[in-house]
Amino acid sequence: MEVVVPGGYCPSLSRTAALIRLPKMKKTSLVRPGRDAVGRTQARELLQCHSSPLFCKPILMHPTPASDSNRLAWLDQYRGYTVLAMFVVNFVGPLHAFPAWLKHHNTYCSYADTIMPQFFFAVGFSFRLTFLRRLAASNWLTAAGHAVWRNLLLILIGFVIYGLGSGGLPWSKFGTEEWWQALSGGFKREFFQTLVHIGVTSLWVLPVIAAGPGLRLLWLLGSALLHLYISEQGYYAWVNTDPKGIDGGPLGFLTWTIPLLVGSLACDALTRERPRVVSMAGFAVYLMLVGYGLACLNRGTPPNSPPDTLVGWLVEPPFVPPSQPVNLWTMSQRSGSVSYLTFAAGFSLAVALVFLGLTARDGGLPLFEWPGRNALAAYILHGVVNDTIKTWTPRDAPLWYGMLSLGLFLAICYLFLWHLHRQRLFLKL
Repeated sequence: MEVVVPGGYCPSLSRTAALIRLPKMKKTSLVRPGRDAVGRTQARELLQCHSSPLFCKPILMHPTPASDSNRLAWLDQYRGYTVLAMFVVNFVGPLHAFPAWLKHHNTYCSYADTIMPQFFFAVGFSFRLTFLRRLAASNWLTAAGHAVWRNLLLILIGFVIYGLGSGGLPWSKFGTEEWWQALSGGFKREFFQTLVHIGVTSLWVLPVIAAGPGLRLLWLLGSALLHLYISEQGYYAWVNTDPKGIDGGPLGFLTWTIPLLVGSLACDALTRERPRVVSMAGFAVYLMLVGYGLACLNRGTPPNSPPDTLVGWLVEPPFVPPSQPVNLWTMSQRSGSVSYLTFAAGFSLAVALVFLGLTARDGGLPLFEWPGRNALAAYILHGVVNDTIKTWTPRDAPLWYGMLSLGLFLAICYLFLWHLHRQRLFLKL
């Protein structure tokens, strides 16, 4: 069974071959006790390499239908945690009584800013599995056509949910400069949010999603460099000019590529017979350090002046507000900056490894599994419930009232998701 995450794929780990060199798959403990273990009788997995092991072409053999018992429980729980964290930060964001780390600030990476990249990480992980399974059963064009169709549908869903601004102009304004400004402003701001970004980014990485890790890393690096170039040429200033963009604006897919392809690389490492947990932990730390290092370039670029000492180059760490003026090197979700999404990709991988360890040890946290398996439905439902409860939750409400409203909001959302899970109703594309 396949269940769509907000804008991506939640494939089960079918008994198809994956990308990794596995001479024989055997029983693992990566799913919750009481359910069939992942890969109990999985197919062998082979690689046919060309000139470099980094650019390997997968040979996928003996696919069999996916079953519900083959799902990666830790990935469902990781995705479910991300969904519930999204519920919280989206609800409390406008409420004054809640702490700053639960809100978006667009001048540094707060806890709230770590949530959206985790969706992209999960999308990249499951997109890789899904695409390779379809590739094993058909050919590249068929698998790619299916991926294009699903992501176009996702973008359409995003259009229906987000729209293109409030509009409201009379017919007499149709076609005028004011009308075009309203339309372009809605396209710049309202349209390019989570679902649309996931759909567009998935289409952008489609040419390399089945490729070896070397080509995917080159695609990631090229996308990041292209974003830096256009930001320097004026895109950064444009996104941060009213009406300000959201999540990187129309070209934000270039940097959202970073967590998505990191998720695909984690798929290679963590679906092996012996998951490369230590290597991935080191990779997560490396990405977070690189992201912070890029953010430190803020100190030596306009409007700031190069510092006199080495220590002076260090900016505040993530989760701490900046003390200097910000620029394109600053971690910013609004700008979709390279530093932000590099750090967030590493953070997303680290959180995923925590859930992998918890699930392997004692079954993890099944409470997160329901929203994780029906994440698109959760995303749509939470917006409707949010608007209803927020009507009676003033922004200046005291903390106790905000907590009461938050609890009611979470309870209603969770009740819907529990019922859908119990009835085995999953919203998918």
